[in-house]
Amino acid sequence: MTARPLRPARRERGRRERGVTLIELVVVAAVIAILASVAIPSYRSHVLRAHRTEARAALLALATAQEKFHQGFEPMVPGFRYVPFNDSKAVEAAVTDKTCAILVEPVQGEGGVQVPAPGYLSALRRICDEHQLLLVLDEIQTGLGRTGKLLAEQHEGIEADISLIGKALSGGFYPISAVLSNTEVLGVLRPGEHGSTFGGNPLACAVARTALRVLVEEGMIENSASMGDYFLRELKKIKSPQVKEVRGRGLMIGVELLREAGGARPYCEKLMSLGILCKETHDHVIRFAPPLVITQDEIDWALERIEKVLKKH
Repeated sequence: MTARPLRPARRERGRRERGVTLIELVVVAAVIAILASVAIPSYRSHVLRAHRTEARAALLALATAQEKFHQGFEPMVPGFRYVPFNDSKAVEAAVTDKTCAILVEPVQGEGGVQVPAPGYLSALRRICDEHQLLLVLDEIQTGLGRTGKLLAEQHEGIEADISLIGKALSGGFYPISAVLSNTEVLGVLRPGEHGSTFGGNPLACAVARTALRVLVEEGMIENSASMGDYFLRELKKIKSPQVKEVRGRGLMIGVELLREAGGARPYCEKLMSLGILCKETHDHVIRFAPPLVITQDEIDWALERIEKVLKKH
């Protein structure tokens, strides 16, 4: 084969898939694209994933870094190596001549709303460029305004080779996910090579196009940034002996409790009884992900109840 540059300047097109096959598509495309683009042997098929990465799909759930999904489903899918999140040196040390891609969430959701240090994603981009790897960002939770940017990668001014989006893509009205990439990556899959029963469903795509237009035209991304900053700042002012740390980006916020607090679920249940829906994640973290249209008055209403629960529970 003749080696050639792997990354065109911009994404050119994407392929829409149901969430259950999304990461399978990406892994297949990553391996084939690397083999087709670089003069390397055919065994280059390892993917690096960060610990605590969320399981996304039926087959690749067996490759997740979360051990709770491993129990009862061994053996795991081979070809995945796990490295600590937010540690670019560990990532670089794990790269071998078999590595073809790095797959990571820009902010870990199910992993406990883990926000990486500034420069982490930029370092991954550099590592991928230097070793001719594909950078794959799982933006299914972080994308489409959740972190205060259209895509979370924009916080560091980088562009992934492949990005996964879903959830907010249809505004909550219809199941659809999408892979964002370029012709050089997704073009390696020819018609009929990777099927999906409902991939590219016309109704789903029409709903998604409308949802994206509303997201931009109604300023939801900017509202997520400003209201997220306010919510995070005010949460940090709450003095509770149960709270270890408050962290987040945009309207993706986690309140980590001390282990002595007894887990996050009882707090989430109490908040639900007061009219606030939130979710425990990674056992000890209360995750807040309010609608992108939330107002300051609504946040103040919620803060009053959150403070009572954190102080009196």
